Amino acid sequence: MDTIVPRITDAQLREAAAAGMDDFLRFIGDSILAAIGGELNADTMLRLNGEQITLLAYRMLQEEVLDGGFVQLIHNGLGPFIFMNPFAKAMRLWGAKDFQKLIYDGRALYEKYGKAIEQPCTDDEFMALYEQYPDFDDLDDAYIEDEEEITATVAHYVDEHLDQFVKVVQ
Repeated sequence: MDTIVPRITDAQLREAAAAGMDDFLRFIGDSILAAIGGELNADTMLRLNGEQITLLAYRMLQEEVLDGGFVQLIHNGLGPFIFMNPFAKAMRLWGAKDFQKLIYDGRALYEKYGKAIEQPCTDDEFMALYEQYPDFDDLDDAYIEDEEEITATVAHYVDEHLDQFVKVVQ
């Protein structure tokens, strides 16, 4: 099966880049998602390369953690995808060495508490998870404090290796 490499125009790329790193990454990620029908799953991942999957993983992590922290990320089922795959190693290779350590710290907490956090629960029970697992507070704070720098590192890597993510056409 061939890897899907979405086609974007140079004008679209310039517009996204001019809007800032978040919009640039969102545009590239959205282009990848659109090329696989809008959903990342076991079947569609087979059509992507590791770089594309890593970018989508970062986007998912960023959205979840900024919205509700690592507890929310784990509760929403993304723990195995982020912590039990080579995502942390990829972040190091992309230049985000300190972020790699944060992910490894998160993996240790995921291995310790993940099964309990992943259990179905009511909204009130979910909110109580934050009090039950305060170990994630420092992790959340560290990510939020460094998110802009991490995102800039990811955006720089994507820009420098654009052909791994999309094909730019006129």
